[in-house]
Amino acid sequence: MAKNENRNYVTMRCTECGMELRPTSKNKKNNPERLEVKKYCPKCRKNVVAKEKK
Repeated sequence: MAKNENRNYVTMRCTECGMELRPTSKNKKNNPERLEVKKYCPKCRKNVVAKEKK
């Protein structure tokens, strides 16, 4: 099985508290801009918008 070089792992960061969340895979060919998704933050104890860490 061939390995896909377009997909890599990025670390997400909570927008409210700044805690680093678990890594998420991203296709850098289809989404070259920074990723922004809703994820659960255990420190805030709720779903928040998480942005891709630089």
